[in-house]
Amino acid sequence: MLTVLPIRYVADIEASRSFFTGLGLIFRSEESVPVWAHLAAGAGAVGLHDASVSKGRPAGTVELGFSTDEKLEDVAARLTAAGYAHELVEEDFGRSIRVTDPDGVVVQIQEIDTDTMRRAQSLL
Repeated sequence: MLTVLPIRYVADIEASRSFFTGLGLIFRSEESVPVWAHLAAGAGAVGLHDASVSKGRPAGTVELGFSTDEKLEDVAARLTAAGYAHELVEEDFGRSIRVTDPDGVVVQIQEIDTDTMRRAQSLL
C-alpha cells in the first residue's frame, strides 16, 4: 500500500518539526534521524529533510513522494507493465523508485529501511 509522503527540504529540522507538530502532525522518532524527521498525519505523512545534506535540493523545495510496504520489485513490475520507465535507486534511507509523471515531474516511491538510514546518519 502506498502512503503519501511529500518531502519538504528545510534549513532547520528542529524549527520545522516544531512547526508541523504544532499543526497536529505526530513526530515518529523511531523513523527519524537528525537530518530526517518523519511526521505522521491521519492520512499520510510529511518527511522533513535537512537541505544541507540533501544532495543539492534547496530549503523550501518539496518533492512528491510515497512510502510503500510493497516490495519495490512488485511496484517496478507494475510500472513496466503500464509502460512507464523507472529507475531503482539505492538511497541513504533504503531504496526508491523514481518515475517521471506526464508533466515531467519525478515522483519517488520509497522503501524506507531504518537500519540503513541510521548507518548513513552515523557517517555524517
